Amino acid sequence: MTQPNELTATAAAKAIVSGALTSVELVQSCLDRIHAREADIGAWIHLDDNAALAQARACDQRPAQGPLHGVPVGIKDIIDTYDMPTRYGSPIYAGHQSFGDASSVALLRAAGAVILGKTVTTEFAMYTPGKTANPHHPAHTPGGSSSGSAAAVVDTMVPLALGTQTAGSIIRPASYCGAVGYKPTHGIFPIAGIKALSQSLDTLGGFSRSVADLALLRAAMLGAPAALAPLEGVPRIGWYRTPQWPEATADTHRALENAAQQLAKAGAEVRDAELAPEYADLVAAQEIVQGFEGVRCCAYELRHHREQLSPRLLELMEAGQQTSYAAYAAAMALAAQCRQDLETVFTAHDVLLVPSAPGEAPAGLSATGNPLFNRMWTLLHVPAVSLPGYVGANGLPVGVQVIGAIGEDDRLLAIADWIHARLV
Repeated sequence: MTQPNELTATAAAKAIVSGALTSVELVQSCLDRIHAREADIGAWIHLDDNAALAQARACDQRPAQGPLHGVPVGIKDIIDTYDMPTRYGSPIYAGHQSFGDASSVALLRAAGAVILGKTVTTEFAMYTPGKTANPHHPAHTPGGSSSGSAAAVVDTMVPLALGTQTAGSIIRPASYCGAVGYKPTHGIFPIAGIKALSQSLDTLGGFSRSVADLALLRAAMLGAPAALAPLEGVPRIGWYRTPQWPEATADTHRALENAAQQLAKAGAEVRDAELAPEYADLVAAQEIVQGFEGVRCCAYELRHHREQLSPRLLELMEAGQQTSYAAYAAAMALAAQCRQDLETVFTAHDVLLVPSAPGEAPAGLSATGNPLFNRMWTLLHVPAVSLPGYVGANGLPVGVQVIGAIGEDDRLLAIADWIHARLV
């Protein structure tokens, strides 16, 4: 028998509206799952059962007020909440309490959601990991920086969770853990009240167990339709191995090759996509932009709390300090050039099929894996979805990534849902 915590956000929202399920029953089921598994997974940094259940009781006592009425959501701990501490993954901010909610959290509350708790993030959403382990194998990383959000959703602790991406912090952990991960077009989800690392790259998104749930998230954030757009015509899918293809493992090679074959057999128009040679330089350009802007976004911490920053973060900040403005400007110019070129690419293809990550989640919890296959897409500002469906040689998930045109998130999600149904 399916337990309430195992429901997708879409199914849970419908059950609550119909009266078949209460928010209290759903939230209690999620809390029970957390208490049964948290010692092994470590997805949460702040959880208050009484506060969560009080929110749920309030939802049950009033008519549905939005698309996520009564549905619990996990919040990555670089996102401010007025009633829970926000530590940003750093000892500098131990016990820190923000004055108000981030815009995204306020919008979730307005959409009826229960803010279940704060999920583990790496330090300032960079590379130094927290306590979270991969739900499929606790000796392996869940990815980062949105470690707790990805793990909590996959482990059925919560149906929906917020994450952010500056390099690969949504798509990579989604692939490693087996979640559906969504990085929207840069700038369309509000980022006020989120600890900044790079104004040109930081993007708010989310994790779920179905693509349909992402439409609910978009409804809360943007007032977009709460259901996926109907798919019009046969999807035209461009298979793009990317210049980094030789650095992917055999598991990722198999996943992409199998996906291309399955989707073609299902009726999609699948053909190789060719992008200009300049795209090969985008990974390095993203690193330049992230480092240059990261130093400036972390100027306060570097100046006043340097001794409390991890060695890995200091190393990255020092590299950013050595990056010249000329190198930064050149990286930004290359990104702008390639974004313009993408308009031509997406006249020939509706979406691109590319790797989500180099392979399965690496063993060990001291690092979060390589964002190599995400950097260029984050810099290009395109929307992206990681879809589960494949398993590697060690029994861990291997996702595939679907890329859409800038601003065409609704169409991307419709196609991603079509693809997902044919991969699982």
